[in-house]
Amino acid sequence: MTWTSPLTLFQRGWTRHRDQDRPIRKVVSNLPFEDLRKREQPNRQYEGNAIKTNKYRLWSFLPMNLFEQFHRLANIYFVGLAILNFIPVVNAFQPEVALIPICIILALTAVKDGWEDFRRYQTDQQLNNMPCFIFRRRLMCFVERRWKDVRVGDFVKVLSNEIIPADILLLHTSDPNGVCHMETANLDGETNLKQRKVVPGFSTLGEPFQPQTFDSTVVCENPNNNLNLFKGFIERPDKRRSGFGIDSLLLRGCTVRNTDDAAGIVVYAGHETKSMLNNNGPRYKRSKIERKMNTDVLFCVLLLFFMCLIGALGHAIWLETFSTMPSYIVPDSNGNYISSALAGFYMFFTMIILLQVMIPVSLYVSIELVKMGQIFFITQDAELYDQELDSRVQCRALNITEDLGQIQYVFSDKTGTLTENKMVFKRCTIMGTEYCHEENAARLAVINGGGNEEEEVTIYQKTKLPPLFPLEELQDDHTGHKNHANTQVAAASRRRSKVAAGAQSDMAFSSPLETVVVPDRKLMLEVDHQMASIQTGPYLDFFLALAICNTVVVSTLTAQRQRVKGRRNSSYSGSSSHNMGQWFKISSLQKFFSSMRFKRNRETMADPFAIDEDEPDTFHISSVSDSRPGQKVISSEGKDKRSLSRSEEVCYEAHSPDEAALIHAAKAYGFTMVERTPRYVTVKLPNETLLKFEVLDVLTFDSTRRRMSIIVRHPHTNEIIMYTKGADSAVMEKLGNVFSVESAAKRIAVRTQKDLDMYARDGLRTLCFAKKVISEQEFKAWFTSRQEALSAIDEKEERLMETANDIENNLTLLGATGIEDRLQENVPETIQALRRAGMQVWVLTGDKPETAVNIAYSCKLLDHEDLVFTFTTNKKSVCKMRLEDTLSEVRRTWGGLGLDPQFRGYNSTFTGPLMEPSIGLVIDGPTLNMALSEDLVEQFVELCKHCRAVLCCRVTPLQKSSVVKVIRQKLRVMTLAVGDGANDVNMIQAADVGIGVSGQEGMQAVMASDFAITRFKHLQRLLLVHGHWCYSRLANMVIYFFYKNVAYVNLLFWYQFFCGFSGTAMIDYWLMIFFNLFFTSAPPIMFGIMDKEVSDSTLLSLPELYRRGQHSEGYRRSTFWIAILDAFYQSLVCFFIPYWTYNDSDIGIFSFGTPMNTVSLFTIILHLAIEIKSWTVVHWVIMVGSVLVYFILTLAYSAICISCNPPSDPYWIMHKQMADPMFYLVCVLTTVVALLPRYTLRVLKGTLAPSLHLRARQLERLPSSCREQQIREWRGFRDTCISASLSSTACPSA
Repeated sequence: MTWTSPLTLFQRGWTRHRDQDRPIRKVVSNLPFEDLRKREQPNRQYEGNAIKTNKYRLWSFLPMNLFEQFHRLANIYFVGLAILNFIPVVNAFQPEVALIPICIILALTAVKDGWEDFRRYQTDQQLNNMPCFIFRRRLMCFVERRWKDVRVGDFVKVLSNEIIPADILLLHTSDPNGVCHMETANLDGETNLKQRKVVPGFSTLGEPFQPQTFDSTVVCENPNNNLNLFKGFIERPDKRRSGFGIDSLLLRGCTVRNTDDAAGIVVYAGHETKSMLNNNGPRYKRSKIERKMNTDVLFCVLLLFFMCLIGALGHAIWLETFSTMPSYIVPDSNGNYISSALAGFYMFFTMIILLQVMIPVSLYVSIELVKMGQIFFITQDAELYDQELDSRVQCRALNITEDLGQIQYVFSDKTGTLTENKMVFKRCTIMGTEYCHEENAARLAVINGGGNEEEEVTIYQKTKLPPLFPLEELQDDHTGHKNHANTQVAAASRRRSKVAAGAQSDMAFSSPLETVVVPDRKLMLEVDHQMASIQTGPYLDFFLALAICNTVVVSTLTAQRQRVKGRRNSSYSGSSSHNMGQWFKISSLQKFFSSMRFKRNRETMADPFAIDEDEPDTFHISSVSDSRPGQKVISSEGKDKRSLSRSEEVCYEAHSPDEAALIHAAKAYGFTMVERTPRYVTVKLPNETLLKFEVLDVLTFDSTRRRMSIIVRHPHTNEIIMYTKGADSAVMEKLGNVFSVESAAKRIAVRTQKDLDMYARDGLRTLCFAKKVISEQEFKAWFTSRQEALSAIDEKEERLMETANDIENNLTLLGATGIEDRLQENVPETIQALRRAGMQVWVLTGDKPETAVNIAYSCKLLDHEDLVFTFTTNKKSVCKMRLEDTLSEVRRTWGGLGLDPQFRGYNSTFTGPLMEPSIGLVIDGPTLNMALSEDLVEQFVELCKHCRAVLCCRVTPLQKSSVVKVIRQKLRVMTLAVGDGANDVNMIQAADVGIGVSGQEGMQAVMASDFAITRFKHLQRLLLVHGHWCYSRLANMVIYFFYKNVAYVNLLFWYQFFCGFSGTAMIDYWLMIFFNLFFTSAPPIMFGIMDKEVSDSTLLSLPELYRRGQHSEGYRRSTFWIAILDAFYQSLVCFFIPYWTYNDSDIGIFSFGTPMNTVSLFTIILHLAIEIKSWTVVHWVIMVGSVLVYFILTLAYSAICISCNPPSDPYWIMHKQMADPMFYLVCVLTTVVALLPRYTLRVLKGTLAPSLHLRARQLERLPSSCREQQIREWRGFRDTCISASLSSTACPSA
């Protein structure tokens, strides 16, 4: 064992600290240093792979947990009072007894925290002990170890279907093309496979991986939580660098698929991996009620201070009234009496101990229990369950349920949130010629179910389409008879709703609605003509761009999530498969649709849905692509049906629905991508010829460029060609000076732009396609700068974008596509309901304005009667002028009607809605940037305040979050953001409440959200029903809690006026403890969980009921003080009626206090009974049970407590009281007098000025027919008022 000097150890420690602050990380192989001690390892400064998410150890649990609990000021307050009670001169009760309440609360919280931490510990142990393969130099092979043994710098091999143990830089795979497929469903919820490739230069075909020869240094960025970004390079000993990105990183927690094995070097381990850095656990937010409640707690503290001050002054003044000290005042050890002033000072602290219940420490615990109950009922709501996806609503933020009932602004994404995110190829334009695809439109019309059976028969007869769902009984020869057509249509109609429109596949974006395209006859002839003559041309380039300009992963039906057999036999193999579950099971229905084939025929249109019964069960891409090696144009074996059927078994796993729709459209015309590797992409042409393109580079899509390009070498011409697709504006601006010179290219661009405008007006999503032929010299020069950018660490993204912009210019326009993304079910009804509820709905989308406006009218975000202002400009001066003009006109309109936009359409008397103008605003991204500038943002916000709906087009993810922040901060309103994709994460996190939609674009939005739903329509019930319930329940419960504590503690305060402010209590302290712990604890919790002010059906029928939460009517400052005043009144009644009854009698102190305690219980319980709106069996059991528990425990305590509190003991006092008729008379009379004002006020208010919710409850008592008629009449009156308001208001459009 060698000795190391302290100076050397200090230098190593300092080096480790310094390395952590560096912007980059350097990783070398651990193999040469395998025999060294851990502190001498080169990668020792990096974390190990063992994870620890639990907080406690067995020996540290108690001190650490108490330390955490004492971070709550309420716990410190009550512990301080308990300790204060041990001081003899200020104690009010037995010191030991005073510790009981806070000890119970601390113990219950500790048990809960300990159980949760123990579960985290068990999960950590399961993960840390999962097996994996690590290379060891001594054995020169991969050996089985545990996840916790993995370190940065180790070489790890992962087999197929195994979970990746750490973030691994991919250096070798069993795939001859150097690719590895990875499923990230455990990480981001996306079910499509991600393709990872080996770092260039580290994959030798046909040779095993030899980690012992690795002598390079890995240089990468420091750990971060960005799942989509990773940059670095490998530096060889000769200083040559090979850059890599996220496409070479295997992420911890993901699963290797369709690859026998993959190996690489660990760069991040344990808590430094991207998956662990993204694992933040439940989100914690402070709700609006909680913030207001904390302020009211401070008011209670002030109230307690004044009451204690009165007690201290009263005690000092009382002592001054005696000429000599009374005999019951005990002197100190020296026989001296303390002064009156000092006695008053001590009494101040005694009163704090006596009246400590004024601060509701149990309120926080009760709120947590109530919110847990509310979350349970939300998640168990069958109306929010999606049977198709087998998913319920998720509550990820556990403490803002009541905020759902106070939302004023809703910000929504469009694609995937309002729409299905099922992209359907509708039409296209190529070289200025538009192809409308009537046959495909007819197929979609049948699937949509628009019309009756007779209309469907007409569609079939006009287009001569085959049956949509051919079955064995319908496989007869086509006779053309009407009866046969009717039979086919009837069969299609019976299955349409179950299969075509709603069929879900195990792969994303693979339902028949998205994958099946009927080609256009005219376009098909044009493609056939070019294929037969020159086999080149713009039409072929257009479909080649559709087929290869994407990031789609190619697989086969039999290869989907393949299971590699014959692997090592370990306990992990079975358990991991069980834990991961069967993510992708191919059902019989999916096999049926996957077997649908389109067989091209030049003369007649064959059945695009016919089943090929001769297709084989297996398909190997390599056998097709290598059928004739050595040639750049690889032909299949003639037009052999077997080869055709094989290629048609190809399946695509797309990252986005747009890519899936386009690649299936290309496949429908015979351009089928059959293989994709990092170096090659193979496409089968309509004549069965295979083209194998060499991939030179891929310029991935980003939200700034809004384009994607792929650079390939054409196997026929050996030309370097770049195919580009992107948004119309992003591609048109790269066409060069085509619009400045009259030419054929200009005419094509103009006609294409007209077609794009038409697509946008029809609500279609548009994409443009272009190409560019690049010379060898230009490409070599550009590629050199591209490689330098790839190898960079600093400003890598900026340099990559700069190189992409350098090459993407002077493009040749090929054409454009129009893709339909249909609205989800009940989206218009949901938006209308939200608007009736007083919410302003904003839609933020990246679509062009024409498309977005069309969707806005379809989803009822905008009505045709609305006054819509459109802002589209590139000049800030124009934007400012239009803002000023529009705002002045809107001010005159609202001012003339005498309306405040903050209280739009709200009328609490239910006599009808206020008349208001309906204004909409449409603004695009560039204009929005100018409107959000410092000098215009105030005017923009004021204009938006008057708008009922706002539509923002062409906005980036950053703009989405900026808009939410501006509205939230400037207007101080409650905001909600809902989205489904990664581009919505910033917006969701910026809002008060974030809603994630678990759609087809993964789970990143869900993971960043507070609540997760599966359909936009669920937002209506989540807000209008559960949001309203949660807010009203919690608001009423919090107010009741303050009332309950003040009412009870004031009994002790009033008694001080008759006992010389001596801090004496006329109620036994044990009964005081039981009062809050057992007698009155369950009813308010039940009240906060189960009370229903209005039924769910009424809340959905009358969305206007939601407005009460928006204006915080359930919990206002006035409501709080009214409850406090009522508590003071009731406490006065509960004290003085028993006092006057037993005045001048000889009963003991506890005999005097027992009727007060009993009366206080009855008053508090019956006060809650007045507040409860809906009675159930649970309500009766808890309310009656609380009273029974009180009498049972009090009788038992009085019977066994002989000397519990000397010199005055409560022995047999309750029994004597219950034997006295006066006791019952006092209880009844006092309770009635105490509650009479509140009850009378409720009756008068309900009779003379009924609230909106009271009228709604009255409607519920009517028969169903009468109730529906009343609701329709009220709605009709409201719509009439609004229509009259709009017709009488004229505002010019800006």
